[in-house]
Amino acid sequence: MRKILIVGATSGMAEACARLWAQRGDHLFLAARNRSQLQSVCDDLRTRGAGRVGQQVFDANDLAAHAALLAEATQVLGGLDTVLIAHGTLTDQERAQQDVAYALQEIQTNGTSVVSLMTLAGEQFAQQGRGAIAVISSVAGDRGRQSNYVYGSAKALVSAFASGMRQRLAKQGVHVITIKPGFVSTPMTAHLKQGALWAKPEQVAKDIARAIDQGQRVVYTPGFWRWIMLIIKHIPEFVFVKLKL
Repeated sequence: MRKILIVGATSGMAEACARLWAQRGDHLFLAARNRSQLQSVCDDLRTRGAGRVGQQVFDANDLAAHAALLAEATQVLGGLDTVLIAHGTLTDQERAQQDVAYALQEIQTNGTSVVSLMTLAGEQFAQQGRGAIAVISSVAGDRGRQSNYVYGSAKALVSAFASGMRQRLAKQGVHVITIKPGFVSTPMTAHLKQGALWAKPEQVAKDIARAIDQGQRVVYTPGFWRWIMLIIKHIPEFVFVKLKL
């Protein structure tokens, strides 16, 4: 039985993970911005069998509130051994190209706010000598592309930070898992054209839960994205700049 804090708990992938964990009786503490949506998710998880469910309305961009969130989750659950960081926004690339303030806000939401939470959770778990931190990055962070490089740069920050933290904390019994989804059909992506490469949140959630349970390190989900991104990362730059990706 795990004691899990989920940040960004009303996102499609996080909610699907929470359902899996509720069904096996795990204790869950959910944090998200939308109060009514958060309450609805919590009520649903209780009916699915969650051992305990706590909640807090939370804005990840309020960095000063991060330590208090971890403390509250730990107290309500009677301990904490797993954190899933799943909050984020899908950046409007065209707006970000023209609006510096917006671009920097997006990088904070998708990047530096994640770093803050990871740092605090990492230190707490290091002190207790165990724990798992799973953070949702993205395949978009593997290589900057003209269609989403502001969002991708924030995710690249998350992936690089997680890599260093994973190496540092492995000796202290703390697992850091980087989750790199490809295209996932969620409310955040509902306005985009979807095709064969798109996955359902439930499929991604199974990969995330398995990665945490097995102590995996870097997980592409669905798994075929590992090979797609391997190809994209190795395209020579003089060719890459001519492509419409």
